[in-house]
Amino acid sequence: MSENSIIGIAVDLDESGYLTNHDQWTPVIAEALAGEEGVAPLTDEHWKVLKFIAEDYKERETVPGMRRMNKVGGIPTKDLYRLFPDGPIKKAARIAGYPKPASCV
Repeated sequence: MSENSIIGIAVDLDESGYLTNHDQWTPVIAEALAGEEGVAPLTDEHWKVLKFIAEDYKERETVPGMRRMNKVGGIPTKDLYRLFPDGPIKKAARIAGYPKPASCV
C-alpha cells in the first residue's frame, strides 16, 4: 500500500491502483478513476453499476462477479462490457473504490 494523489487528493492505493481505504472514495475520485480507465464521463448507467457494487459489497464484503451482477443486479453482461470495456468487473470495482475482485487476474 502506498499513498498517492488522485486529482490532488491523497489516497491509499495498492500496487494495482485500487483504493485500500474506501472511506477516501468520493464521486469526484470516481470520475477521475473513470477517466484513467477510459470510461469517463460517468453516466446514470455507470452509476447504477457502481451503486450495485457498493450495496452488494456492504452485504457480502466482496465485489460481485459477473454472474451476480447479471442475476441479482439485473445488469446484462453486454451492458457491462459496453459501459466498462475490456474487463468490466475489474474496472467498475476500481472506479467504485473497492478492492480488485479475486476472480480477476
